[in-house]
Amino acid sequence: MMDAGRTGTVGIGAEGGRCGEPLTLLVESSVPPPRMLVFGAVDFAAALVGAGRFLGYRVTVCDARPVFATAARFPEADEVVVDWPHDYLDATHVDSRTAVCVLTHDAKFDVPLLERALRLPVAYVGAMGSRRTHEDRLALLRAAGVTDPELARLRSPIGLDLGARTPEETAVSIAAEIVATRRGGSGAPLAGAHTPIHHDAPGGARPPVPAHRFVA
Repeated sequence: MMDAGRTGTVGIGAEGGRCGEPLTLLVESSVPPPRMLVFGAVDFAAALVGAGRFLGYRVTVCDARPVFATAARFPEADEVVVDWPHDYLDATHVDSRTAVCVLTHDAKFDVPLLERALRLPVAYVGAMGSRRTHEDRLALLRAAGVTDPELARLRSPIGLDLGARTPEETAVSIAAEIVATRRGGSGAPLAGAHTPIHHDAPGGARPPVPAHRFVA
């Protein structure tokens, strides 16, 4: 629960437990905001930065092209980095809450980046592109040694089917898929469904609280 940044209760000390009589513990976790790594300084990235910040992520934009990766183009980003995407991913810190969004749509950037991202213990890996691009990308990743279980983690084409056309609508589509992945939702309409409205997915993170505390 602490690793996921969750707050809640947990029961311990059942039969065979070290605590004897059963106890209920309250666990409060204080963690930094989850990270969203947006690779590709494109128009869609600018919209996604705003959506990520709205959801409480610390957002980094990374692109190897200095003419595009500027703070002036992405004023809402917490950080804008000029570097080859795979090199930056190798050097930066990620965790089980990190969302990796690949918007470059260019194999020379995408393949080495995704080869690494799909082997990291992050929450979400999505890549932009058409279905044809996705199939071509899968073939290149397999040739690079990425396994089928690793490829199964890739969300591509990125986002939920909202019929999005504009960068802003596409950002909502991507953000919705990240939330669904984080919270264990299906992405299906709630109207007429018989599924829970709220999910408590393993690894889902709630907003940070002031301190670490364990209370019996």
